[in-house]
Formats: sequence, C-alpha cells, structure tokens
Amino acid sequence: MLPAGSVLAIVTGAGALPRLLADECVRRGQDYVLVLFGGFQPDWVAGHPQIAVAFEKPGILFKELAKAGARHVVFAGAMQRPELNPMRFDLKFLKIAPSLLPALKSGDDVTLRVIGTIFESENIEIIAAHSLLESLVAGAGQLGKHAPNAADRADIQRGFAIARALGAQDVGQGTVVAQGLCLGAESIQGTDAMLEFIAATGEAFRPDPKGGKGVLCKAPKPGQDWRVDMPAIGPQTLENAAKAGLAGVAVQAGGVLILGLEETVTRADDLGLFLIGEPAP
Repeated sequence: MLPAGSVLAIVTGAGALPRLLADECVRRGQDYVLVLFGGFQPDWVAGHPQIAVAFEKPGILFKELAKAGARHVVFAGAMQRPELNPMRFDLKFLKIAPSLLPALKSGDDVTLRVIGTIFESENIEIIAAHSLLESLVAGAGQLGKHAPNAADRADIQRGFAIARALGAQDVGQGTVVAQGLCLGAESIQGTDAMLEFIAATGEAFRPDPKGGKGVLCKAPKPGQDWRVDMPAIGPQTLENAAKAGLAGVAVQAGGVLILGLEETVTRADDLGLFLIGEPAP
C-alpha cells in the first residue's frame, strides 16, 4: 500500500494492465487518477478520475498531478511513440527536450528510463505495476496441463538466448524458435505483430515435418528497469501463438506478467499449448 492519503497516477496505455491496476486501486480503497496522453480514450475509462493531456504539454500534466495530490506513478500498457508538433511545445517540454527527443529515437528501455527520470525530477515516485499486482507475476514450472517435449526444450533454451541477446541491444523482449531456427524476433511492433508474421511465413521454415513446432520465449531485457516496463502476456498471446502453429509459450519466471492468469492457462490448455515459467539464468 502507498502512504495514507497518497494518490497514484496510472499512465494509461493499451491492453488489460491499466484497467487491472485501476480495479485493484478500487478494491484497496487507493485514490488514483488515470493519465491519458494524446487523445487516447480506451472504452473502459468512463467514470474513472482522469487527466487528459497532450504529449507536448508536460507542464500542464505536472501541474494537474500536483493539484490531484499524485506523488506516485505507475506505467501500464503499450503506448505508441507520439507524432510531436513543435508548435505546441510548452516551456516544460522545451526544458526536457534535449534528453527526451533523442530518447524517443532509441529503444523502449532508454525511452522509458528518460521518462521515468523526468517524473522523478518532479518528486513523483515510480511504482512497479507488479508491486501492486503481485499475483500476476509468472511462477516457475508448468502452468497448464501440457508439457514441452525434448525438441521444445531445445528450442526454449535457444529462444531465451536469442531474446536476451536482442534485449541487451534494447530491441525487444521475445523471440520464436522452431527446430533451432529463429522464425521471428520482437521489435518495436510488439509480440502480436511478430506472431502474425510467423503465422503468415513460418511454415516454410520448419524443415522437419516431425520436428518441433516452435516456442514463443518472453523475458525482460538485461538490465531493464522493471518498474516502468515488465514483459506481459495474456489470453490473446496464446491465441496468436496457436495461429502461428507453435507448441507453446515459455516466460521467465518472476520476470513476466500474465494478465489474467486463470484465463490464460485455460486458453493454453484448450488450444493444446504448453505454458511454462523458466528460471532466470
């Protein structure tokens, strides 16, 4: 729990996580406010306290956060990089532009670290989403009724090695490997786009019809700030993995959020996919 009287700002992106956090705040009696950038208005936010602001107006944002009494912030959900209009920059944006603008042309981890530093410079403490939703963190071991076979195990080992190598370059948090071959690597477009690509192209690159079907591996980037960006999967991830013809999904135990654990495990079971948590190296 946050200190008594504290208000939590939820920087709201796409996906289920922001709504889960808002629901958890309601359950705990924790005061909160949604921060909605650039006209983004998901269909569930009506009735929730919110601050809607343009990306170019951080001065207004921090003034509104101060007025709301928000001294803590959590970043939740995927956000697109904005198309900025320099004619709309306020004085605060001009002050932070030398650090922010180069970061927006870097990987997600660099970008989010800089944004986090900007919030901290306003004496707003960053709270990790998983510190509020501990039950969503993936556990170790087999999470559903299906288990990987020997071929899948080999693909898992290689998949995590590739994912961590790419993550070290701030590229992405996941990869798909089948029969030792990398069928796809997550980049700025995200996991779902990678799986759609593999669904369209992957069959031609599985040379052995009796070999492994392939595995999606998800892990945090080495050195990543988990407070601002922790990898996540959910039921839709399993749906897309099935469409891509994969055998299952492996995530780093303790380092990946499963948004809707029970539903995600059920989808894995129903689709015939394994879902496991692998220990960190």
